Amino acid sequence: MTLKFALVGCGRISKRHAELLGKNQIAGAELAAVCDIVEERAASTAEHFNVPGFIDMHRMMREIDIDVVVVLTESGHHARHVKELAPYGKHIVVEKPMALTLDDADDMIKACDRARIKLFVVKQNRFNVPVMKLRESLERGRFGKLVMGTVRVRWCRPQSYYDQDAWRGTWALDGGVLTNQASHHVDLLEWMMGEVDSVVAMSSTALAHIEAEDTAVVILHFRNGALGCIEATTAVRPKDLEGSISILGEKGAVEIGGFAVNEMKVWNFVEPEPEDDEVMEKYSVNPPNVYGFGHQAYYGHVVDCIVNQKRHMVDGLEGRKSLELINAIYESIETGREVKLHFRPKYSKLGAS
Repeated sequence: MTLKFALVGCGRISKRHAELLGKNQIAGAELAAVCDIVEERAASTAEHFNVPGFIDMHRMMREIDIDVVVVLTESGHHARHVKELAPYGKHIVVEKPMALTLDDADDMIKACDRARIKLFVVKQNRFNVPVMKLRESLERGRFGKLVMGTVRVRWCRPQSYYDQDAWRGTWALDGGVLTNQASHHVDLLEWMMGEVDSVVAMSSTALAHIEAEDTAVVILHFRNGALGCIEATTAVRPKDLEGSISILGEKGAVEIGGFAVNEMKVWNFVEPEPEDDEVMEKYSVNPPNVYGFGHQAYYGHVVDCIVNQKRHMVDGLEGRKSLELINAIYESIETGREVKLHFRPKYSKLGAS
């Protein structure tokens, strides 16, 4: 069985999705159609992959036999597009972040539940080889009591990046480094360390001429008593420096670095196991860009879940967790106060027009 995928949105991130689906890199999946309201984008992508191109997603859904539709539009439009697409009864994959507001996320989940379709939120870094090894060690209890978790996103996004599209860096459609570039890392930290009790955060717009932040630091208190730190910036010059995660516990310490959470840097445990000697070499990869190789494994997971009726790793409810955390961080930035989860935002600018 081969699932037919269609893309809604042919911007920057779509190139990664289109390459995988359109060049037979995902077993059991193929690219069936693409859509973008900018006709030149749709036509160019369609021609490159020899599939039909559309400027109206509703027409595409009516005319093309599709099993899964992938929403790759601006972050602030994800909710509207998912809600409009859900009634067609086709499974939906949506890029990160799933939405900008919690109300929109809730509406997306409800719309897909009503249509009895699966909603997948793209969190490809969970499928990185060293990340999966770290997760396995956590589930086995090798760390014992967790002490601290840290993620760092030190990337370079020059002004030319933000000037590519008017929506970049805006509160209404994008947010800043926390919502865009670091959202995967925020998800990883919460996935590894457990639910967050409270956050305190500060941010600045250091180098980019945008509405939102390009630099932020966050201190987290997890419900299990551990502490956490998020350091995120797109103001590194002249090029990307790192995308990393480190987990410290009473019985071990692991750090995954590289520029795409791809390279095992530290693997130390109080109680060593025979396999530990091979981990440093075996669980590192050298990806071509900051997207890493996770998208390929992610799409394999999507196909497996649909074909074999398996539970997916990042559904709407799971994707909502990191969105709530990001909103709490913005709430703390605006108020200058510690913010407790779970909560409903009052002062967060994210998603505001």
